[in-house]
Amino acid sequence: MRVFWDRGYEGTTFDELITAMGLSPSSFYNAFGNKEALYREAVGAYLTGPGGFFPKALAGEGSARDAFARLMIATAAAYTDDTGPAGCMISLAGLHDAPERADLRDFMREVRGRSLALMVERLDEGVRNGDLPKGTDVAQIADFFETVFRGMAVRARDGADREMLEKTGVMALDAWPGGRA
Repeated sequence: MRVFWDRGYEGTTFDELITAMGLSPSSFYNAFGNKEALYREAVGAYLTGPGGFFPKALAGEGSARDAFARLMIATAAAYTDDTGPAGCMISLAGLHDAPERADLRDFMREVRGRSLALMVERLDEGVRNGDLPKGTDVAQIADFFETVFRGMAVRARDGADREMLEKTGVMALDAWPGGRA
């Protein structure tokens, strides 16, 4: 997972994978079949491991805005955690793969779409609970925050620290419908 996270699918060689995993080529093929199958498993491991903060932050107590504030802080922490590569494996993956890798680009687009769907669900809950007015364009709000989160991943990869990303999160929350709560 960490090799793919650091180098992406295309940038990761077979030799790097077998070295990192301590496997022979035949053991690799017996265990995973091919590089793409391992990549898909690595994405799943990221989502339940380092990327697992995302649904947890949204599911916490309080208003929808509280959930998004938690999410901003958790995102800044996760993207700058020095136990893994900077940024987000999901945000940075599958954007520049070779044309014959359209299946992986589609897969990663679908995975990224899950975070957008989680945000829409939480915002819809906020409308139902009265945190947001009826008629709020929750899809647009989710899209805005999705763009901010993905940009934070790039900034982290470029060396932005946690404090800088937290400030970005605070600024993004200023765009919340109705302003600061």
